[in-house]
Amino acid sequence: MRAAPICPRCRGPVAPPNIWSSAWTCSTHGEVCPLRPPRRPCREGLEATRAEARVPVWTPWPPPLGWLVTGFADAGDERSGSRAVAVALSGPSPVGGPADLILVAEEPGIGLGASYAGLPGPDPGHGFGTSAPDAKVDIGGHPLPLWALPTAETAAFAGEALGHWLWAVLWPVSAGALMLEDLRLRDLREADLDLPYGAACPRLGA
Repeated sequence: MRAAPICPRCRGPVAPPNIWSSAWTCSTHGEVCPLRPPRRPCREGLEATRAEARVPVWTPWPPPLGWLVTGFADAGDERSGSRAVAVALSGPSPVGGPADLILVAEEPGIGLGASYAGLPGPDPGHGFGTSAPDAKVDIGGHPLPLWALPTAETAAFAGEALGHWLWAVLWPVSAGALMLEDLRLRDLREADLDLPYGAACPRLGA
């Protein structure tokens, strides 16, 4: 497992703050919120994530049948806190076979959700949200619309929740059928849940 922060957009190396700049910088994307090494899927990993989070820490609750929480990742530093948080889950795809889901909450411009989805820009892009939504999740009893994004190797959906981007990225593409189920999201900053944990998801740091 890597030990150094990387760019949340291209996964390249980042330079730490210095006497000339207080920001982390990527040679390609300039100032970025560094993506820190993934946290283990366990209670300690959750607590460390919650302590740093400045955005929601979303998870489906109850989880889909057979699905387990398989790790946490965040982008930020000790000064800013985590301005993007990813929660990974793994389980059986509704159409058969194993699947992975990463839920990301982030401030605009961070680019973590887009990078998991395989998109070039930091945000969903031009024309996003102008058509009928492709899926919905429930947050606090309110339906939140999500729109499918044009990706090749993932099923990716995005929307806005509590003033932040919400991304749902699934592997393989066929696992996108999971978003047609009744998913109810809870913010783990505000809910002390007995989460089921599984083996660490390698996609979090990729």
